[in-house]
Amino acid sequence: MNFTPRQNEIILTAIELIAENGIQQLTIKNLSKRIGIAESAIYRHFGSKLDILLGILDLFKENKEEMLRRVQAMSKSPLEQMRLLFEERFKSFNNQPAIAAVIFSEEIFRNDRRLSDKVFQIMQTNQQILLDIIRNGQAANEFRKDISADQMAFIIIGALRLIVSKWHLSDYAFDLTLEGKKLWKAIERMVKS
Repeated sequence: MNFTPRQNEIILTAIELIAENGIQQLTIKNLSKRIGIAESAIYRHFGSKLDILLGILDLFKENKEEMLRRVQAMSKSPLEQMRLLFEERFKSFNNQPAIAAVIFSEEIFRNDRRLSDKVFQIMQTNQQILLDIIRNGQAANEFRKDISADQMAFIIIGALRLIVSKWHLSDYAFDLTLEGKKLWKAIERMVKS
């Protein structure tokens, strides 16, 4: 999705507000104050706070797809592709913790079908990308075959999700990139044949 410069400014400011004060403090009023424009100006670009949250998810999805294209263009082995995806994901969350706050805040998705559908789409895409890498690794005898690709993907995604959730809930009390590298080493040992 292509955003206008003002929409990008609103989305990036919303991400800043979430990072600083939590998702509860993301209001149109707080956004307008931070940007220095009237609330009505924000409504010209987004119909509601929900639309802004959807914009954040769209931005995350675009960034993720761009990162995936870069990793695939490197045409590395499946194991190397998986490692690069892990590193990029942890680096992305570490650099923009508010994205993790939005992606992993299930309480905001329960109340709106559009948000839950968007997050579900992102999760499905992530799972499919990982499944493709795992299946390619199994076909190349690089990954073990005694665990199904589906189960391996669930284990990996679950581990990644748990560590990012812990990081977010601990108020970013540990170095996510470092813990991500430790997790990757364990997963690497688990998947290699």
